[in-house]
Amino acid sequence: MKKIVATLAIFSIIILGLNAQSDFRFGFEASPSFSWLRTDNNKINSNGAALGLRLGLMGEKYFSENYALTFGIGFAFNQGGKLAHDIGGNLLPKSELSDESLQNNEFPDLPDGVNIKYGIQYIEIPFGFKMRTQEFGYIKYYAELPRFVLGIRSQARGNINGTYETGEGLNTEKENIKQDVNVLGLSWGLGFGAEYSLNENTAVVGGLYFQNSMFDITRNKGTQYIVDDNGTPNILSDDIVETPTEDAKASLGAITIRIGVIF
Repeated sequence: MKKIVATLAIFSIIILGLNAQSDFRFGFEASPSFSWLRTDNNKINSNGAALGLRLGLMGEKYFSENYALTFGIGFAFNQGGKLAHDIGGNLLPKSELSDESLQNNEFPDLPDGVNIKYGIQYIEIPFGFKMRTQEFGYIKYYAELPRFVLGIRSQARGNINGTYETGEGLNTEKENIKQDVNVLGLSWGLGFGAEYSLNENTAVVGGLYFQNSMFDITRNKGTQYIVDDNGTPNILSDDIVETPTEDAKASLGAITIRIGVIF
């Protein structure tokens, strides 16, 4: 939390200095978000969304009355969602999971049908292009597109739920899985909304934003269970022919309800 406050404070000082310019606007947001994960592998499916929060500072540099370049810095909390893996295995090879069964190698891999819920925290640097209308009453409407967000992973937690063939259950929460999540991410998106003027210099901002990651957010260094000649995943199989690598591309999508104030 101290790092978050310090980062936002430094950025605030910088953009408050820029705010003295008439063509620059500064603001902040506290916006709820809904995110999910999906992959290009039909054996790894989205199985739930995550409710998160975005806190940040935003700046707008106008080069004409209604057109601006946008940028900012912020923190995105609990971004991710749940993935269901039809085929189990050593799916989080870089993470040291806390479950005793995994630590003592009684069950060295995650079971078939396991659900992994990702909760990722990012430092985000958004930048884009904004267009807005003339004022109607006290309201100006706007569109921000394209909009790109550079994300720097600061931490990642995982909840893991599943059942082994023996009937032994696996249920663990808040595992540190950041070593199995890529440090950098880049997403594209767009947003629409409105500004409601409180006075000549201050407006309340509301909008709806969509973004989707452009690259794989996972590191894909894991392996799946050994399969038999029929392609059946079974760690107890006697007919061992293949140990496939888990190399699916996982993309992160999010819808954010932007709520903020701009000066």
